Amino acid sequence: MLGTVTVLRRYPVKSMLGEDLDAADVSRSGLARDRRLAVISRRTGKVASAKYPRLWRDMLTLSAEALDDATARITLPDGKTVSSTDPGVDEVLSGLLGQPVTLTGTPPDGATLDRAVPEAVLRDGIRAEVPATLVELGAATPPGTFVDFAPLHLLTTATLDRIAELSPYRRARLERYRPNVVIRTEAGGFTENDWLGRDLRVGDELVLRVIARTPRCAVPTLAHGDLPRDAEALRVLARHNRVRALPDLDPEPCAGVYAEVLRPGRIRAGDAVRLIRRG
Repeated sequence: MLGTVTVLRRYPVKSMLGEDLDAADVSRSGLARDRRLAVISRRTGKVASAKYPRLWRDMLTLSAEALDDATARITLPDGKTVSSTDPGVDEVLSGLLGQPVTLTGTPPDGATLDRAVPEAVLRDGIRAEVPATLVELGAATPPGTFVDFAPLHLLTTATLDRIAELSPYRRARLERYRPNVVIRTEAGGFTENDWLGRDLRVGDELVLRVIARTPRCAVPTLAHGDLPRDAEALRVLARHNRVRALPDLDPEPCAGVYAEVLRPGRIRAGDAVRLIRRG
């Protein structure tokens, strides 16, 4: 056994803070109600993401709770709430973000976002205009959601513990890395690096395949709600876990892995996670 599920988390609105769950259904598109909504810039048509901190870091001052498949309650920095279906929600979010935006549950054709070069953000700061790459969303996911790449993001307590060991602050908060599933394991180090291409059974039903290591952007360094900025959340990985997300890509700072869903099912906190041996 690789470990057990210790945290389940979804993010009903992309790039906002999320909510913890005791259990959830998992389809081939990922956790139910995860990243089903997103904020779109009216100026560029791109998805608003804190991966480009100069414009969108304040997305992480907002949190979202799914009310049903199409509706979320958004909590604002002052504690007030607004529903994703309220007529004035776009104006509220535009005012908070300082940019004209629209909240939507329908991904635009070829939905994209700007991903600031992480090293440039570390060097020049979160307010600087830095080089960015254009990322097309959901390359390894069925259409209809706003996930970055794959349906699920997995992270182990071993990786969090190793980041904490290497950080001068001796801490690592899972909120910074935005996983869907945190797996408690007795292994050491960045253990999920070795899961690439492997199949995992989670609980009695769910079967996943690990398809990539997760390259990290500038988001872990940013303030998340009450959590202050922490540049070491990325610097540690840049120094100690610069690996290839996929075999044909250049090495990048990584933490965690992306997984696709081979067999949908129910996932619960406490579920065993086992490696499926092929052949």
